[in-house]
Amino acid sequence: MKGTHLILPSARVSSLARLNRLLKTKAYAHAKYFIFVDENSYNYCLSEVVARVEALQEAEFVELPIGEECKSIEIAAQVWQTLMESGADRNSVIVNIGGGAVCDLGGFVASTFMRGIRHINIPTTLLAMVDAAVGGKTAIDLAGVKNVVGTFHLPAAVCVEPLFLDTLPEIEKMSGTVEMLKTMLVGGAVESIPAGWQDLLTAENIRTCVEIKDAVVRQDVNDHGMRKILNFGHTFGHAVEAYSAMQGNGLPHGYAIGVGMLCATYLSVKKLGLEKSLFNALSGYVSSLFILPEYTLKDAETMLSIMRHDKKNGDGEVRCVLLQSVGAAVIDVAVSEMEIRDALLAYAKSL
Repeated sequence: MKGTHLILPSARVSSLARLNRLLKTKAYAHAKYFIFVDENSYNYCLSEVVARVEALQEAEFVELPIGEECKSIEIAAQVWQTLMESGADRNSVIVNIGGGAVCDLGGFVASTFMRGIRHINIPTTLLAMVDAAVGGKTAIDLAGVKNVVGTFHLPAAVCVEPLFLDTLPEIEKMSGTVEMLKTMLVGGAVESIPAGWQDLLTAENIRTCVEIKDAVVRQDVNDHGMRKILNFGHTFGHAVEAYSAMQGNGLPHGYAIGVGMLCATYLSVKKLGLEKSLFNALSGYVSSLFILPEYTLKDAETMLSIMRHDKKNGDGEVRCVLLQSVGAAVIDVAVSEMEIRDALLAYAKSL
């Protein structure tokens, strides 16, 4: 499978200027463009993209609902209909401008329309820049279950433009740095965990995270082996995210993954001999972002029931990614229900 053309932050030329050059090449000579945006990216990002990328000045655009609301089969069907009525063909290119939800839905539509057309991701949130926009996982939700229907369909290009970070509220930047830290921990790209999120949020670190994920994906596009290391913290984190949504006080995705990473790191100390100091440093970092939730046994039981349905499980066991050390992740580690309860109840307390 052909890889993705990465257009990453550079001190010399803006990423959008380099995307402009790419779309003038022979590979895109006959392309018809459809831009997917939500209300936020329409208001804050679309004009900048169109002003700097000439090929997109004649594009048609499709506005999607904000957030997870766009990731439904009903929205996908509406978009397929729009593409068909607008004369989209196999040479058409979908350009997703937005956060993870826009990239997920846009990639899914691209992978299924006419059995697959090209798409380009221009992520406008930090989370999307370092995670959702890269790697070719596309998805929609079904019956309240997140990302349960999807495909593997690599974007033709990913254009990471740091200027869009200026459009984000601080909480979105802070949340995104947790996903950055996850990637750098499993990729062995961080010697020590920084004291504050501003120290982590640099163009160089964003570039490093994208390159780590892309390198992993190129070796395991369909997520059968080493790509699973990128799920560090996510088995617990997705359960935390779902549970907080059920409670009506949903945590931002990055914060939920931060809690999940703490749980996984706690078990890594217990099961794999990970240095306790890494857990303590990670705990300090995450707790500097927000007040860590404390869970009761009843809370833990509800999250355990969510984790039992995680698509990363196998043979009736809950499986997690744990760390032996920075850069040495271990995939498919079976964890017992007692260990899960222990981690959820004790992660925020001193080891």
